[in-house]
Amino acid sequence: MAVELYPESFEPLQRLANYEATQLPIGSHGACASFIGSMRDFNEGEAVAGMTLEHYPGMTERQLEEIVAEARERWPLLDALICHRIGEIDIGEPIVLTACWSAHRAASFDACRFLMEALKSRATFWKKERLAGGSSRWVEKNTPG
Repeated sequence: MAVELYPESFEPLQRLANYEATQLPIGSHGACASFIGSMRDFNEGEAVAGMTLEHYPGMTERQLEEIVAEARERWPLLDALICHRIGEIDIGEPIVLTACWSAHRAASFDACRFLMEALKSRATFWKKERLAGGSSRWVEKNTPG
């Protein structure tokens, strides 16, 4: 299990491949489900130029670790990974990667979606969007899953 916060851009597919290669023995799993979320150029009907994503150091990581632990209690997972950006994020950059490994696909799919939805609703992150016109605003709610 790993929870990682990145202050700079990361390559989610490379991180996924590296994690699997170093943490999961060949043949140990039959399924890996993953989700990658990226910064889009619009929100709530307005053009967005970028975002600053703030967190509460220490607490945010603990919250994410608790979410992963909960997933591991609910599903027969072999491993799980959450990678999340913090700091300045530009349009098109990856923000989040969630991944779950299990013997069979159902557990991986269900747990991966759970990780994503739980972190969106329970982890302490604050988003401040930079709008295309030069102003900024705090994001007050997440988009529905």
